[in-house]
Amino acid sequence: MILISASALIIALWPIFPAVLGAQFLQAAGSSVVSPALAAISLGLVGHTASGERFGRNARFASIGNGLAAAGMGAVGYFWSNQAVFLVTAALIVPTLITLKHIPPNEIDPVRAHGGLDEGRSATAGVASLLTNRPLLTFAACVTFFQLANTAMLPLMASIVTMRSSAWATTLVAACIVVPQLVVAAFSPSVGRLAQRWGRRPVLLIGFAALPVRAVLFMVVADPRLLVAVQLLDGVCAAVFGVLVPLTIADITRGTGRFNLAQGIVGSAVGIGAALSTTLAGWISDRLGSSIAFFGLACIGSIGLVLTWRLMPETLERKSRPKLLTTRAH
Repeated sequence: MILISASALIIALWPIFPAVLGAQFLQAAGSSVVSPALAAISLGLVGHTASGERFGRNARFASIGNGLAAAGMGAVGYFWSNQAVFLVTAALIVPTLITLKHIPPNEIDPVRAHGGLDEGRSATAGVASLLTNRPLLTFAACVTFFQLANTAMLPLMASIVTMRSSAWATTLVAACIVVPQLVVAAFSPSVGRLAQRWGRRPVLLIGFAALPVRAVLFMVVADPRLLVAVQLLDGVCAAVFGVLVPLTIADITRGTGRFNLAQGIVGSAVGIGAALSTTLAGWISDRLGSSIAFFGLACIGSIGLVLTWRLMPETLERKSRPKLLTTRAH
């Protein structure tokens, strides 16, 4: 969090290319640590059994924070200056550190936070076990295809909205960003509960299925206002993956002590897919048009759906599923 705050401060005080480039490195390094650390803290606080609902609540509060930040920073930029946006962002480190201080370290079980016992294996053996863990590698591949299809979709749609309705482009794009956040805030805890009740695969399949449907709708819908409604599916995807990514990793690494390392492996897959997505979609759009680009993203998303359906096993242990107790009068 300190690195992220420092990056915002550098951009505010030294808005020159070398400083901004260095700040981006700091921001990326800090962000790559924050999400896995929050997941580990959550797992260490509540344990594996309650992690589904906990990850759902995490996603809800993250979505609320994103929405409030977007509104707040927009107001700061409008009433003060662009520089003030970065200064306020940097100042948010103060309430963040105060909040973190209210989590007593002794309440975070270090064994649970690492995914359970490591069975006395060495670090090298632990890495080797993850690199040969078929469910983990399958999940990483599925997530890579998801990000490859998903990341470029909103920027590509925003460019189309700008061309079709320049007068309302800013408002419509803002609505397309806010609507998914509302869906995530409303339904993320329910996603965690459903994943505990139904299992992980059915909920994952819902998230994967929503992505190609969204891409196809972006391809055929012409009214810019209806595109906002299509973004509801983005909220479904974000809610599912915000909860199921750490939850599935926790399932796969349960009892290995390698939860955090596995998060890093899947996080690398996410980064690779996201980095390639905008380049690929932009190249296709420039040469063949936006409709073909959306069709290509739909095909890539469908590959992820098929991989999940055919290869991804159920990771929820049957003995950990809640039992429905019934009583009968005698």
